[in-house]
Amino acid sequence: MPDSERYEFSVKVKTNYLEDQSIPEDNRFVFAYTISITNTGSVPATLLRRHWVITDANNKVQEVHGDGVVGEQPHLHPGQTYQYTSGAILETPVGCMQGAYDILAEDGVEFASPIPVFNLSTPLTLH
Repeated sequence: MPDSERYEFSVKVKTNYLEDQSIPEDNRFVFAYTISITNTGSVPATLLRRHWVITDANNKVQEVHGDGVVGEQPHLHPGQTYQYTSGAILETPVGCMQGAYDILAEDGVEFASPIPVFNLSTPLTLH
């Protein structure tokens, strides 16, 4: 089995605009995102760190680096999924996020798992 298949995680994202926490007249748009991370490789591994690049419609970029996700460093066996919900605050009604997770396999190999770009938008903003 090639290394690229041994060390692989898949990432799925669902987003939600939080109208009750947003204040559009103050350029405050709050979004929740739920991430499902699945170890699609063949080696158990631990999510060590995250790196996010958050861009709003004004091209303002925020970068976030940190250990784990929501205070945890989940250890996933092949086929196992971990899900968590977090949030982002933008100054515009539309933006996007992307990034990567740094993951350490049980056999000592460290690798990055990309988080594909996903949109954050208020209802009826994007089709």
